[in-house]
Amino acid sequence: MIPSACYGLARKALFALDAEHAHHLTIASLARAPFTGAAFGRAGDDPVEVMGLQFRNRIGLAAGLDKNAECIPAWNAMGFGFAEVGTITPKPQPGNAKPRMFRLPAKTALINRLGFNNVGLDKALSNVRSARRGNMVLGINIGKNAATPAQQAVDDYVTGLMAAWPLADYITVNVSSPNTKGLRDLQAGDARDALLGALSASRVRLQDATGQNVPIAIKIAPDMDDDGVRAMADAAVANGLDAIVATNTTLARDAVQGLSHADEVGGLSGAPVRERATAVVRVLAEHLGGRLPIIGVGGVTQPEHAVEKLQAGASLVQIYTGLIYAGPALVRHAVRAAKQS
Repeated sequence: MIPSACYGLARKALFALDAEHAHHLTIASLARAPFTGAAFGRAGDDPVEVMGLQFRNRIGLAAGLDKNAECIPAWNAMGFGFAEVGTITPKPQPGNAKPRMFRLPAKTALINRLGFNNVGLDKALSNVRSARRGNMVLGINIGKNAATPAQQAVDDYVTGLMAAWPLADYITVNVSSPNTKGLRDLQAGDARDALLGALSASRVRLQDATGQNVPIAIKIAPDMDDDGVRAMADAAVANGLDAIVATNTTLARDAVQGLSHADEVGGLSGAPVRERATAVVRVLAEHLGGRLPIIGVGGVTQPEHAVEKLQAGASLVQIYTGLIYAGPALVRHAVRAAKQS
């Protein structure tokens, strides 16, 4: 998809800057002037119920773009059906050393090794509390601090769950970023089962204490093999989770070999991850047989890619890198394409 002429000029200026500096400048601008994105055309409605929640359309913002929940009104103004903020960790942390974000324009891709840089639960949730989001569904994505030992990771996730519970429409548990050492170990085996069991038990306590239910999703990596994907699906069902987000960024570099920055450490997002992310959605859909909904994410840079995710079995679709390359008009066109599919 070619960005609109207006956004094309803005992108040219932003792409002249360091990728992370451009990111922070964009976030600051949207936080100050949340209706800026709507100038490119607001997305319409295509109502759907997923996880017991009413979404005004099936296109959402993926976690990672608005880490500190600073731009919720802007995502609402663009017409997203939902936005997922974070990843938020219990304590503030700076993330990994810079530079840590790189563009690969020839492949409509990004590599990042940001490492959950965020202001922490207290500040980020204060931003959520004060934001006007209209009827847009809000997800809060939680993770563990880099300094938290692996044997205490469960404590960080339970802390995040308890803090986000009163404010989130749904909560996503991020165990699949490649940029926090050891995080992906939580996707399998005893570590996975201990985490999901603790979250399930905490959820029951929160339901009893508040009288409300908040759906919980888990976000997985595209680099798991199909058997691992199926095992995660079974564990999610067994522990009463409400959805699976597929997928996070990839460590694979086959599609970008020889390009500038291709060898940078970190997660690759954008067009190169699209086929594998869609394949994971398809494996999940076939294995789950409707027992859990799937939120498809990864490589949606054109409207038809959102349709592809839905046809593979996703109930909802998220975008991030595609928004950077194509601009806010992508949201509107993706909603329209999804509605017509």
